[in-house]
Amino acid sequence: MRVKPPLILASQSPRRRQLLTDAGFTFVVQAPDDSVEKGICSNCGPDQLVVDAAVAKATAIAQLTDHGIILAADTVALCKAEILGKPVDVDHARAMLKLMSGTVHQVLTGVCLWHRPSNQFRAHLERTTLKMETLTAQKIEDYLDSDQWIGKAGAFGYQDGLDFVSIVEGLESTVVGLPVEKIQAWIDDLVNDA
Repeated sequence: MRVKPPLILASQSPRRRQLLTDAGFTFVVQAPDDSVEKGICSNCGPDQLVVDAAVAKATAIAQLTDHGIILAADTVALCKAEILGKPVDVDHARAMLKLMSGTVHQVLTGVCLWHRPSNQFRAHLERTTLKMETLTAQKIEDYLDSDQWIGKAGAFGYQDGLDFVSIVEGLESTVVGLPVEKIQAWIDDLVNDA
């Protein structure tokens, strides 16, 4: 019988940990240094940006790992051709929410699965389309006061049960940061080829 390689989550995100736990995965966390994302080309377009960031995170942990499957991901929001990562402060979050207010926008999550010791890897892109209602200035300020925007791409967390954002098409888990419904099939594909 083939021994199943351990799953290593290359992320500090509590939301990704929760998604994997809720889906029944057993894993350990080994987060890459924040510096691994430096120098990733933002001019290559949002699709390539999130995939490249996920691959960079997986690569960093693969270099420290002898055996296992490294799972890394990166998520951004895309609105009016603007890439929205995590806000740096409350003013940045406010600007993001004003930009997305009343729009249909997308959340993109790039995922990389890397097998060690074979060094085979697969990169995937998932996209979910959302609609945000038109937000009043007061509603934006109330949300900012909640601090729920901190550390979340596009300055909002769909998983927080927000009444002003709804999914038009795609997986909720992609918005939260990891399309967990697809992870097992992707792992199986990678292991079978390794």
